[in-house]
Amino acid sequence: MEKFNLENTKWNNFKHLFKRHEISAKTILLNEGEKAKEAFYIEKGCLRICFNNNGKDITFQFFFEGDIVSSIESFRTNQPSSFTIESIEPCILYSISKKDLQTIIETSAEIKKLAEELTFQRLLFYQKLFLSRIKDNPEKRYLELLKNNPNILQRVPQHYIASFLGITSVSLSRIRNRL
Repeated sequence: MEKFNLENTKWNNFKHLFKRHEISAKTILLNEGEKAKEAFYIEKGCLRICFNNNGKDITFQFFFEGDIVSSIESFRTNQPSSFTIESIEPCILYSISKKDLQTIIETSAEIKKLAEELTFQRLLFYQKLFLSRIKDNPEKRYLELLKNNPNILQRVPQHYIASFLGITSVSLSRIRNRL
C-alpha cells in the first residue's frame, strides 16, 4: 500500500486543518491512559508506540515518514489510550484534531476510503504481530524484521528493537552475533 502523502492533490482543500510541529527525540505525544485528541502525520522522523507492563517498557510498533499515527481506539471512542506515542528521532509532524479529521472524512469519499484502508492495514499488522509472538522464536522474528523492515535496524536503538521482539538487549546481541 502506498504511504499517506499530505502533498497529494486530494488533501489540498484540507491542508489548513493540519498544524505543523517540530519536536525533539524522546518527546511524548500521548501518554498511556490519556485520551487521544489528535492524529499525527510524519513528514520526517520516527515514532514508536509502547506501553508499560509492570514497570517494563514494551515497544510494539514503529512509524516513519508518510505514516499516520494515533491511538485509534482512543481517538475513535474517546476512551483512555492503552499505549504511549513517543518520538525516537527529531521529527516534523502535522497534527489534526478528531473534529477536523471527521469533517474531512464526511466531505471526501476518497479520503474516507483511504482512512478505512489505513485502519485495515493496521489491523493486519496487529494480527501478524500477535501470531508471530505465538508461533515464532525471537531469532525468526528478528530475521523477519531484517527482511521486511531493514530501516528499523538502521534508525531505531537496539533496546527498542529488543523490546519490540520481546527479548532483552543481551539476547538480541547474541542473535545478531550468531547471524
